Amino acid sequence: MSVFTHVTVGTNDLHKARSFYDNVLGKLGHKRIADLGENGSIWGENAPSFFVLKPANGAPASVGNGVTVSFEAPDRAAIDAFHAAALAAGGKDEGQPGPRDWAPHAYAAYARDLDGNKLAAYCFKPA
Repeated sequence: MSVFTHVTVGTNDLHKARSFYDNVLGKLGHKRIADLGENGSIWGENAPSFFVLKPANGAPASVGNGVTVSFEAPDRAAIDAFHAAALAAGGKDEGQPGPRDWAPHAYAAYARDLDGNKLAAYCFKPA
């Protein structure tokens, strides 16, 4: 059973965010499944799971310090592709692809999106 129905991050430039996430999440098997006009968009595999929205209160989107949104990757190659796509699309490196020693077989990469939201992709399968 899943713990969450979805995760949301904010954006200050929806058009750039759509392009960024179409590319980056596509490497993990996600696709944009809905647009909410000029308010945001939704990505997922088979159901809505990741929302990028303009803040409802009209204030600029800001990044939560210590907040990371992590996606499950099908394999290590997808993580490498996710990280490369994020950087190529203007994101910032927050952790190169590679093993993480806190869990068996953990392999991950970290990046920040165009608004500064911290993203990760993880795989726990053996190499």
